[in-house]
Amino acid sequence: MSAERPQQTLDPAGDAEDRMVAMHSDPRFLDLKRRLTGFVFPASIAFLAWYLLYVVMSVYARGVMSTVLFGDVNVALVFGVLQFVTTFGIAILYSRYANRRLDPVADELRAELTGAPAHDELRGGRA
Repeated sequence: MSAERPQQTLDPAGDAEDRMVAMHSDPRFLDLKRRLTGFVFPASIAFLAWYLLYVVMSVYARGVMSTVLFGDVNVALVFGVLQFVTTFGIAILYSRYANRRLDPVADELRAELTGAPAHDELRGGRA
């Protein structure tokens, strides 16, 4: 892991393992990793905080959680249902984000790495 090692370039005729190792130092690959972690970590932290709020309130704020909103529906039930809504919302947001910001770059890098053409038709031709 020497800092003075020259940056490798992808050689289509080279060994697949060498091409994969070279890909890890490619600025586009590093940007792709940054974009991925830039979405995943904040979304995960936000969801875990939201879930822990639900758990902590269920344990320590029973009076609030047992407040009846209407009929047999109380605050705890609404919080529980919102956990599912949040999960699906994050999945939808990630899918849109990945289609727009991650997949085009990943397809380009994969095509370069394997020597195969990019598969835009898998995403319906959208860029």
